[in-house]
Amino acid sequence: MSILCHLNRLVFPVFIVLLNSTFSFAGEGMWLPQLLKALNEKEMKSMGMKISAEDIYSVNKGSLKDAIVHFGGFCTSEVISSKGLLLTNHHCGFGQIQNHSTVENNLIKNGFWAKSFADELPNKGLTATFIDYIDDVTSKVLDGVGSELTAAARQSLIDKNIDKISKNYSLGKHQKVMIRSFFDGNNYYAFVTTTFLDVRLVGTPPESIGKFGADTDNWVWPRHTGDFSFFRIYADKNNQPAEYSKDNVPFTPKHFLPISMDGVEPGDFTMVFGFPGRTTQYLPEVAVDQILNSLNPARINIRETSLQIMDKYMRKDEKIKIQYAAKYASLANAYKKWIGENLGLKKSKALAKKEKYENTFTSRLEKNSPYTGLLNDVNRLYDSISGYALAREYYAEILQRNVDLTSYMFTLQRLVSAYENNGEAGFQKIFPGIKSGAEVFYKDVDLKIDIEKFGALLTLYVDRLPAGFVPELLRRESLGINKDESYHSMISDLYKQSSLTTYNEISEIFSKDPKTITDLIKKDPLYATIFEWSVFANKTFLTPYNSLKADIDLKQAMYTRAQLEKFPEKRFYPDANSTLRVTYGQVNGYSAQDAVNYHHVTYLDGVLEKYKPGDYEFDLPKKYIELYNKKEFDRYADKNGKLPVCFIASNHTTGGNSGSPGIDAHGNLIGINFDRVWEGTMSDINYDASICRNIMVDVRYILWVVDVFADAGHLVDEMKLVHPKGKKKKKKAA
Repeated sequence: MSILCHLNRLVFPVFIVLLNSTFSFAGEGMWLPQLLKALNEKEMKSMGMKISAEDIYSVNKGSLKDAIVHFGGFCTSEVISSKGLLLTNHHCGFGQIQNHSTVENNLIKNGFWAKSFADELPNKGLTATFIDYIDDVTSKVLDGVGSELTAAARQSLIDKNIDKISKNYSLGKHQKVMIRSFFDGNNYYAFVTTTFLDVRLVGTPPESIGKFGADTDNWVWPRHTGDFSFFRIYADKNNQPAEYSKDNVPFTPKHFLPISMDGVEPGDFTMVFGFPGRTTQYLPEVAVDQILNSLNPARINIRETSLQIMDKYMRKDEKIKIQYAAKYASLANAYKKWIGENLGLKKSKALAKKEKYENTFTSRLEKNSPYTGLLNDVNRLYDSISGYALAREYYAEILQRNVDLTSYMFTLQRLVSAYENNGEAGFQKIFPGIKSGAEVFYKDVDLKIDIEKFGALLTLYVDRLPAGFVPELLRRESLGINKDESYHSMISDLYKQSSLTTYNEISEIFSKDPKTITDLIKKDPLYATIFEWSVFANKTFLTPYNSLKADIDLKQAMYTRAQLEKFPEKRFYPDANSTLRVTYGQVNGYSAQDAVNYHHVTYLDGVLEKYKPGDYEFDLPKKYIELYNKKEFDRYADKNGKLPVCFIASNHTTGGNSGSPGIDAHGNLIGINFDRVWEGTMSDINYDASICRNIMVDVRYILWVVDVFADAGHLVDEMKLVHPKGKKKKKKAA
């Protein structure tokens, strides 16, 4: 009997296995909110939670889920007032803050606080999405999916089933449905959503607060970053989603989070509610080994080269610093995370743990098990894909993520393909969006930086990969470039010959008719180089990679199902996939290494200890220092008279959880999640309760910055401040 046939005969839902299993250690897990009652409520209450699972997720009444927002599709935010006020991270709103900044009015540097609704700034394209309810659609999605299907045919049928289910959903005017895979394709859930289209910037601290510590402190504890910003959802007069209009009004939510003024102590229950992006907890050892020893080192090397070039120019020129601030932060974030991830995987002995786990798995297989030989097949497939995977990583990192104009060539390639495949009708369908986005794109491109990065990274590509993965037009012998010579001059000449390097040039081309536009793009030397490279890449390593990856994904689905069967004592949770999840733990410090123990909280004192006048990362505003020296902390200090800044807990978080609310035992906001400790960044792959900690900004620090530093107390006035621990303080007289 084939493995897939056996899998399809297991008609009981995956979560029945979970219901009959024992508890794992607190902290690990990203749990679906609608299943908390069955799976987690008892444990959560034993850890100190005072509310119920129904208070967290309900379709019959307002609950915590109705205050949780998918911010722009890439971060989390939370509603904290009856007027649709949103709180998220500074780095989540950074793109919008940058777009509103100029050298003359630099919101990044100076901060911004709207004094009234009329002063709040619109953000084209920014959305706020709520989850209305969640359905289990596993049986419908897997209907007819049998063992005789290949990986491609299986996925094709699943896609057709998903399309059919989606079309048959009963939706309101502003609702949409998305169906996502869980447990590597063994379960499927439908998420019915409502998305608001008018989201405005309300307030942000200066970067000296919002990015304090910048890249040096990123992924590091102790942390002293005020990583927060405020936005507001607007709706039409019926409280329904609408495009931006001056007639729109602040949104009235079903639920908003009260603000706890009582702070946190070691052992306090905490919950993080948000949209974690991606984790891979159930990978086999061979996959983790490939990440640790091949893919991550390549990514780190490429990004380090790219970041050094950007940093050199950003430190010299204020205009360039504004242009590249968001891009630099995004690239640097993943770069440092990969370094920490590798350190954590080694420190936690992840490969040895995976090997031991797989030996136990194999020992539990009965004679003639359908899973016999499964891990051997997986190992063989990963060996086959390793070279293609490395080439793909270099190609994607260089052409699509680190060099601006090469990535834009793929946008233009979409336009050319639309015309060639579907004529003028296909062209006009996507042309307006590409044309309108061109000005925004070119505004943040500096050609000397792009040329230097492309030249340096292309040199890495040619020198680090086997010759078979380098197209003929880029080989040193074809171009007459010596083995120790950089590609900088070649790239500089290519950019000089191109007519696609500035907004004025592309605007002139876009003023033509569709056929002429298409012809001019195709004839351009920069476009032609990238296009020929992409054709070569597709044939040489991307297509073989995708074919092998489909087979790996099918085996991974089988392996995940097998784990669920063979480890009934283990409580499993689905990997993150940008859907709504709850993770819970406790406030606690940790031991980073021998003789290094960290406390759970940092204070304003630590900010001043790191202060370096005029420094790129550790400067502070004059008023901020004056308030500290006078100890003007108002009602926001703790019982010792000190102002908390950040704290850590054992919540299992990842990318996408940025901006997620830290929630106390009573359902109140105590902070916002923005980072993880460096030693624990491997939690996406191998969670370790001893060192995995998420980092949150203490809400009292946020309110102090807003109220005392920024004189924006009107925002605090629209929040609901509570004292669940009974530690009420009187506000100082004005």
